[in-house]
Amino acid sequence: MLAVTASDVADIALAIFLLAVGIGMGWAFLTLGSAFGRLSSLIRGTERELLPVINKVGGSVDRVNLQLDKLDQATDSAVDAVDAVDQAVRTVSFAVKRPVQKAAGLSSGLSHGFATLRKRRDWREAMSSAKDAAARREADLEADLRRSSES
Repeated sequence: MLAVTASDVADIALAIFLLAVGIGMGWAFLTLGSAFGRLSSLIRGTERELLPVINKVGGSVDRVNLQLDKLDQATDSAVDAVDAVDQAVRTVSFAVKRPVQKAAGLSSGLSHGFATLRKRRDWREAMSSAKDAAARREADLEADLRRSSES
């Protein structure tokens, strides 16, 4: 009847093997396709949820930058105000310094002059003593003001 040779058996075994490999690969491709479908769905969902968040974050960053720009202008204005006050104080102190020195010198000169006049009863010596005392007091006050402005 039918004679089966070794070559026929090998062909049948090869056909069965190839059929099994084809079915296995088909199942693997089907599983892989399903996994890619889920991955694609995950990416679409993430994109749908994440893009509005990214847009909100971008808007927030823009608003923060705007507020920082306003703060920068405010600090610049504050620095300018402090500089203006410093300049005004320097101007006032310069304008007041000389009259204060003269008043301190006059006070010291009068005090020393009257003391010398009472003690020695010499008008010229009293005037000389008053002028020297006034000059010393003005110089001392100038030195004190210089020291205080340096520190």
